[in-house]
Amino acid sequence: MEAIADRIIPPDAETPGGKDAGCAVFVDRQLAGPYGQRDGHYNSPPFMNGTKQQGEQGEASPAQQYRKSLDALDRHCRSKFSGKAFAELVDSDKDSVLHGLESGDVSLDGADGKAFFKLALKNIQAGFFADPLYGGNRDLVAWKMIGFPGARYNYLDWIDRHNERFPLPPVGVTGRIDWTPKG
Repeated sequence: MEAIADRIIPPDAETPGGKDAGCAVFVDRQLAGPYGQRDGHYNSPPFMNGTKQQGEQGEASPAQQYRKSLDALDRHCRSKFSGKAFAELVDSDKDSVLHGLESGDVSLDGADGKAFFKLALKNIQAGFFADPLYGGNRDLVAWKMIGFPGARYNYLDWIDRHNERFPLPPVGVTGRIDWTPKG
């Protein structure tokens, strides 16, 4: 997952990539909780394909989809790239595989590669922009990058001020990064 996150959100000179921003940690935590188990959803057969507006439907939970798909992805890569798993590939080959999954040109044995790419993309993006409390957006990197002030209690003075950078650092639900309790 870290290798996928780093190709979906590659690092640059100003911002860490998906791996260092904690996107894989975010996904892992989500899959270990109610989202990953599809708690609160109807989970009994018969399963039918729903419309786009009805959301994802099916027998496998997100955690099961990830397990199957990541295993199938590594099997695919090992068969096409001299025994190398996805994480061991050079970046250009990783990009090629991910583009193939996105377009449907790369098929995975035992998993829907296109659906997996869509799910991973959505979850990695969520992890990049989530509150750090959930494991992603480490050090508020995404919020700093886009100028999002975070979980501040009051923006009234800024509601009508457009195209101006907010002068204060972002704040997560648990407080600022540089804040430490005195004790």
